[in-house]
Amino acid sequence: MLRALWPYVWPHDRPDLRRTVLWSLVLIVIAKLVTVTVPYTLKWVTDALVAATGGNVPSSETVPWLVGAPILATVVYGMSRIAMTLLVQVREGMFAKVAMHAVRKLALSTFEHMHRLSLRFHLEKKTGGLTRVLERGRAGIENISRMALMTLIPTIVEFILIIGVCALEFDWRYIVTIVGMIIFYLWFTIKATDWRVAIRRTMNDSDTDANTKAIDSLLNFETVKYFGAEEREAARYDKSMATGEKASVKPIRRWRS
Repeated sequence: MLRALWPYVWPHDRPDLRRTVLWSLVLIVIAKLVTVTVPYTLKWVTDALVAATGGNVPSSETVPWLVGAPILATVVYGMSRIAMTLLVQVREGMFAKVAMHAVRKLALSTFEHMHRLSLRFHLEKKTGGLTRVLERGRAGIENISRMALMTLIPTIVEFILIIGVCALEFDWRYIVTIVGMIIFYLWFTIKATDWRVAIRRTMNDSDTDANTKAIDSLLNFETVKYFGAEEREAARYDKSMATGEKASVKPIRRWRS
């Protein structure tokens, strides 16, 4: 999926968007470096207080040390938090241009594909379901592109930085524990996601079917009224909605059981 999306996220005919992607990646690294330094600011505050109260500072400098060092470290902590938030927001704002360009290009490609399909397809088309699939696809493309570059890559960078900090500051057992928990978390997430995908697919199919029945019924309003089929159309629509309702509460029922 990422290989299929990559030409749209990294378009060869748009060097400005490729520069935007590169700058976004640079901001990701800087933001994660700032994130890793935030705990160090709290460490500096604690060390300053311990040094002053433990007699490691000359008595004549105790009061300036207590007032200056913790306050300075606290200011550094606050500035680090602000910088981290600003970097994330700037990165999101920059990448929005790339994500929406990918959505537009893929939506255009899909639209052109619709017009290249055979006459039989268009004679048998289900307008409501088709429009809902296209709408869901556009939203999915944006989410996947953002998840890949704005969530997956930052998480990998942060994981590498944390492993480096633990290797520098702590024992090797910390690294083993962190890596083990990450592996377990990934395994559990994949298993849970695979289970949820089947339920989500059922919900999407139900939603598409219900939208198909609603739109097509309203487009053929005269025919429905002519044959007095309002109750039949309402029953068909309710049946599709009931399938989605049952699938949406399935995880809750399983959790309670």
